[in-house]
Amino acid sequence: MSVYQRVFEHGFRRLDAERAHELGFRAIRAVPTRGPVATRLRPRGTPLRAMGLTFPHPLGLAAGFDKNAAGIDALGALGFGHVEVGTVTGQAQPGNPQPRLFRLVADRAVVNRMGFNNDGAEAVAARLAARGRRPAGPVLGVNIGKTKVVPEDDEAAVLDDYALSTRLLAPHADYLVVNVSSPNTPGLRSLQAVERLGPLLGHVRRVADDATPGTRDRLPLLVKIAPDLADADVLAVADLALELRLDGIVATNTTIGRGGLRSHPSQVAEVGAGGLSGRPLTARATDVVRMLRERVGPDLALVGVGGISTVDDARERLEAGADLLQAYTAFIYEGPLWPRRIAKGLG
Repeated sequence: MSVYQRVFEHGFRRLDAERAHELGFRAIRAVPTRGPVATRLRPRGTPLRAMGLTFPHPLGLAAGFDKNAAGIDALGALGFGHVEVGTVTGQAQPGNPQPRLFRLVADRAVVNRMGFNNDGAEAVAARLAARGRRPAGPVLGVNIGKTKVVPEDDEAAVLDDYALSTRLLAPHADYLVVNVSSPNTPGLRSLQAVERLGPLLGHVRRVADDATPGTRDRLPLLVKIAPDLADADVLAVADLALELRLDGIVATNTTIGRGGLRSHPSQVAEVGAGGLSGRPLTARATDVVRMLRERVGPDLALVGVGGISTVDDARERLEAGADLLQAYTAFIYEGPLWPRRIAKGLG
């Protein structure tokens, strides 16, 4: 058992999960981002090109960990080749009532019903502007979602809400992700229906172009989908992404499913609603990536996320068709040296 695993078992595991996250992230933000320690931590992978961008290696940190862009470079120093911040909403919001983050340790899984708690697009944009562009840092993705108080059935209001986030954040991002797949904002997943998703993505594309004038290449735009979509709906989103000439798809978000868990049913019931992440997602997330790759061919970048814990998991996702990988839950269970270990294992 590693030092971190001992700390987790005898410390973090006994704390409320959200409090443990806050303490852990505070420690991460103290990691040197320059100098010999950072150089020693940062893995030497084989750079790759995706979406017109150069990534130092495939592994990145999924959205949800650094919601407010507070520790991008420290996370990069730990070994993540790209960091996706957010989900950021047009308006600041507190999220759902606590407790709202839970561990299912027997499944190496996490359940969250955070509800897009974040400082809002204006505050996050100011933080990114103060950070500035850092060529030596990780590739920066910004994940945007719908503000909870915006009615999901008011199409104009939804478009305006996503446009606000896009306008403020696009100038600071290396790529932008439209999140329509979290289960914790009422009505959000209804936006995955292609008849609603098409106008939304087209509008975000136009606003992003207007917000980043004079750049040599347009800002890459991706959409993040849920693992709970039926196969036919996954393929419909793939076709839409090709039609709109998106740059990629992030597959997948958390699941509302609870099938096949090792945790005792009473513990699962006590945890309650929310999105499940971690090892139970491995098979479905891999299947969705494979399905998407068969549909879109080489024309779109695919970001594989969900249940990646080991080097073998990472290789399997790449073999299924992912260009890039993201993780979150394994980082919580395995500790700060985990991203370096996975990236090094991938070569």
